[in-house]
Amino acid sequence: MTISSDSWAAEPEDDCLAVDEGRLEDQERMIRQVFADLDFAVFGVDRSGRGARGVAPVPGRSGARGGGVDSDALGDYELLGGELSWFEVRSGDWSSLDGPYVTVRTYQPGIERQLALPELEEVIEHERDRVYEQLGVDEGHSPGRVRTLREWITVDGEPVPVQLHEELGGGPGSRTVWAGRLLVHGSVLLLCGRGIEPADVELRHLNGRDHDRFITGRTELLRQVELARLHRRARARRGQAALTGLDAHRLLVEASVERALAERAHRSSAGRVKLPRRLRAGQPEEQWTVVVRQQMRYASESRPEAATAVQLMVAQLCRLAERADWLVGSADGRAAVEEAIRYTVFASQVPSLPAQLAWAELQARLGDPEAEPAAEARWLAAWDHWRRVRARA
Repeated sequence: MTISSDSWAAEPEDDCLAVDEGRLEDQERMIRQVFADLDFAVFGVDRSGRGARGVAPVPGRSGARGGGVDSDALGDYELLGGELSWFEVRSGDWSSLDGPYVTVRTYQPGIERQLALPELEEVIEHERDRVYEQLGVDEGHSPGRVRTLREWITVDGEPVPVQLHEELGGGPGSRTVWAGRLLVHGSVLLLCGRGIEPADVELRHLNGRDHDRFITGRTELLRQVELARLHRRARARRGQAALTGLDAHRLLVEASVERALAERAHRSSAGRVKLPRRLRAGQPEEQWTVVVRQQMRYASESRPEAATAVQLMVAQLCRLAERADWLVGSADGRAAVEEAIRYTVFASQVPSLPAQLAWAELQARLGDPEAEPAAEARWLAAWDHWRRVRARA
């Protein structure tokens, strides 16, 4: 999610919200070739002229645009060694937390011997990630209620046993989401649904007549998702542009430090500690853009100079947060942030000036296995001295 937006303030809003139709056309041509190369049966919801099997979308339900959006679309696929390993289609109302919405992923027969298939809990987590990315709603990470059960799902008119895992999300307003695994003609199928009971879902294998519907459905889905994302981005830009003084610097530091600490916890736990969804998507480019502009204005710097200064400031405070437990949630920490910002913007003779200069020296020593540890020790010692002086004041 690194998209340059240096010139957004000077652009007409209609241009800012324009979808790249050429890119969508290119993707559609590519997807048609993917469909043409399919060499195993793929399954999807048996629509029977209605919604996600027996439950037609209800107009007016709360969704991304305030109403139901009923569609079929290719969701995703994966290549392994140049061949399709799985193929996923989506049916129902993707724009609503209430659904009905079902995804069906069909694996190439026997691929499970080469590829580790996701657990059902991971399938549900992926669906909640989709809701956050497409609708901006975080349904939480810790399930409020969990059920594991076995039921039957009809595939091409025949009942097939399915292993199910069902979770009620832990976030406010979250909905029940279920995932299921079944075996059909040698292929593993992974299902995920919301707003519809598993027993109300019927599947059938898709044929050539279905392909165009799923291809054009994917193009329209991508168009609507991109428009929604652009609208959210435009609102965020307006909010960032309304910041005054050094508030943009402060918010960038706060967000960057939070991300750095969360990523460190994620790494040190070998992935057991999950990143919050809002941190997985990458830091909004507009947040950096506004800070760089403010830096250019207050420090009379060129864009490259301002960008470098802001990057150095953020890097120092993120590294300090990882090395010192006092930066977050303490008076010393708040003072350190303010002094780092004032030094960056105004080159002020702040009390922590020795630490600021030690940080510049550390940057010059990065990558040197002998010099970097010593430079870091001097930098941390300078901050420790600053704290002792503050404590005596």
